[in-house]
Amino acid sequence: MLLHEVTVPEGLTIVQTALLFSQAGFDEPNLFIRAAKNRKLLDRFGIEGKNAEGYLMPETYRFSKSASPAEIVAKMISTFLEKVEPIKLRNQPDSSLRFDEIITLASIIEKETGNKDEYRLISSVFHNRLKKRMMLQADPTVIYGLPDFDGNIRKKDLRYDSPYNTYRYRGLPPGPISNPGLPAIEAAYNPAETDYLYFVATKSEGRHYFSSNLREHNRAVAKYQLNKR
Repeated sequence: MLLHEVTVPEGLTIVQTALLFSQAGFDEPNLFIRAAKNRKLLDRFGIEGKNAEGYLMPETYRFSKSASPAEIVAKMISTFLEKVEPIKLRNQPDSSLRFDEIITLASIIEKETGNKDEYRLISSVFHNRLKKRMMLQADPTVIYGLPDFDGNIRKKDLRYDSPYNTYRYRGLPPGPISNPGLPAIEAAYNPAETDYLYFVATKSEGRHYFSSNLREHNRAVAKYQLNKR
């Protein structure tokens, strides 16, 4: 049987994953999305959320073109559970967060930076904010909740009323915003030991400057985002 290879990168959403498989010659995206929302399939794997967001393992897969969307989604979820189980067993007993919250946090970390060496630093910011009951103020969560996003986040977007808007609602959003890889999940369980509460993207692509207080953060924003000295 001829198998077709599809590589699913870390950090894609269900919709993006559906498009990826469709472009590779599989079924229409809406059929994949429907399968990822199928309650019987989710219950089979113990997923309580409204869809499989966060639980589709980034990986290289090989499927025949006759594979149904449900078969593909089921394989991605089972691969996720298999690969994440050792991490969960090692860390969950001591975690202050439930497993589903860890996956949600990992999905945010995955979207915040493309550099794996920053994952634990990003994680530390969010853990510190959760402990202090501060708003997470994570742009990727806002973007996930927007009905339309053109690639530029604006101030009005930060006011958009969505349960995923962590500028409006305290704590983690109601579910994952992407499908994280294993390093991001490890980082969600094991944040770096810092007092950081803020970070801002620098002029070095994909890297961030971390701050412990608002004054330092504002200086960093002026330097890296507003091009001021």
